[in-house]
Amino acid sequence: MIGRQGRGSGAKAGTLTSRKEQHLDAVLAGKASAVTTTGLEAVRFEHVALPEVSWEAINLSTRFLGRPIGAPLLIGSMTGGPSRAAQINRTLAGVCQALRIPLAVGSQRVMIEGDRDGGLDRGLRRIAPDIPILANLGAAQLNRGYGRDQALRAIEAIDAQALILHLNPLQEAVQPEGDRDWRGLTDKIGELARALPVPVIVKEVGAGLSAAVVARLAEAGIGIFDVAGAGGTDWARVEAARAGSQAEAQVAACFAGWGIPTATAIRMAREAAPKATVIGSGGIVTGLDAARAIRLGADLVSMAGAVLQAALEGPDALEQHLGIVLAQLRTACFCTGSADLAQLRQARLLPAGTEPYS
Repeated sequence: MIGRQGRGSGAKAGTLTSRKEQHLDAVLAGKASAVTTTGLEAVRFEHVALPEVSWEAINLSTRFLGRPIGAPLLIGSMTGGPSRAAQINRTLAGVCQALRIPLAVGSQRVMIEGDRDGGLDRGLRRIAPDIPILANLGAAQLNRGYGRDQALRAIEAIDAQALILHLNPLQEAVQPEGDRDWRGLTDKIGELARALPVPVIVKEVGAGLSAAVVARLAEAGIGIFDVAGAGGTDWARVEAARAGSQAEAQVAACFAGWGIPTATAIRMAREAAPKATVIGSGGIVTGLDAARAIRLGADLVSMAGAVLQAALEGPDALEQHLGIVLAQLRTACFCTGSADLAQLRQARLLPAGTEPYS
């Protein structure tokens, strides 16, 4: 029988740490690459041969969580055990501060249930004093005793401006040790959001948020959504790679490619919650991907897996990588005649079905 193995009332910190390390190894080994596309490749801008704007003068700045940020870009949550997380987090914080872009940390469950914080402490805020930093917990933990106290610990540990509650039902379903009781979570998410001093962001991890789920959560009081659609890191493939038996691997592998493509998830979220802040993520690799996501309705985009290797190499590599992404986004604005993000959101698109070469 396929099921959870050796769990009591909750996973021990050592088991959690080991699992996070395995996740990071799988991603770095290329075992999490998507087997589906984001759908963003089908979004084709109408080229403007006379843009009437200056490339250097294009304004990429915006606001997020009440703070000005340098670009509509968020470094998203990354997995990894404490042995590597501390250095990654320091690197991310320093570069995000330099570029004035927000940073979302990985799950803080290990910090709350164990004795190692992986660099998720006030030192992170000292490195990045001026940018929004986002705390992170799994929504499923609200059915395992987590509530306002644990959420406040996560927020206060890093002086966060918001708390991400991540949704990962597919990943939990195909993990032998996964949390599979998701009853009543919509109400609990709403209750927690009303009890906290900072906003709650609801985020999928790679299978996308549907219009129905966004509408339900908006009704519960959530105003910020990270769609995390299919086309980026594939957690079914990650779990298949770390499975303890052939049967478990077969269950997980069956769902490779499962989910709502990122482009569709962005459209759904924007239509379901027109006044919400929508973060487009899931397979955002280039600045052109970012431009397409913003044109579809995202307020900003999030990148994680695409920058992980650069983050491991160090601050210079990461800053160079993100500099390329921002130059690509600026060029997309330039070639659509968009002087700022508001104009990019109105940029003309070619009709659906237009082929690159005809």
